[in-house]
Amino acid sequence: MSDLPTYVLERVFDAPRALVWRTWTEPELLARWYGPNVETIIHRLDVKPGGLWLNEMKWDGNSNYQKCEYTEVVPPERLVMLQSTTDAEWSIAPNPMMADWPSVLLTTVTFEEEGGQTKMRLTWVPHDATDAEIACFAGALEGMDRGWGAGMTLLEEILAELQA
Repeated sequence: MSDLPTYVLERVFDAPRALVWRTWTEPELLARWYGPNVETIIHRLDVKPGGLWLNEMKWDGNSNYQKCEYTEVVPPERLVMLQSTTDAEWSIAPNPMMADWPSVLLTTVTFEEEGGQTKMRLTWVPHDATDAEIACFAGALEGMDRGWGAGMTLLEEILAELQA
């Protein structure tokens, strides 16, 4: 597993852990930051082991669908999920923008409280991936901060608003 390409995102938020947790587990908050610059529709969010997060991102008349199956949920410390691109019926499907994008990504998000702030760490790793999927993911690592970074900026704004 350690030889697989891994995307790591770390951020420290000026907010208590319970509040940062809410932005990942409450649909109305999650929809505001996940998928920046697109309309995010959360069709289902059942944050428990075996539960599903069904997500649609819409832009320019297009929709991109994602399904996450939670494998581990430890409030407010840790979320682990298997994340996939899907078709409109929530069946795993090729990514319409990158044919060799991994069918399944193991996504782990941890939340650690440090003196009133929260350190969030997200890792993204191809799961049961083909060589082509691993190569595609590795090739995309450099650009991943753009999308995730824009989402984190929105998340910071939401946390500030919730604490105002």
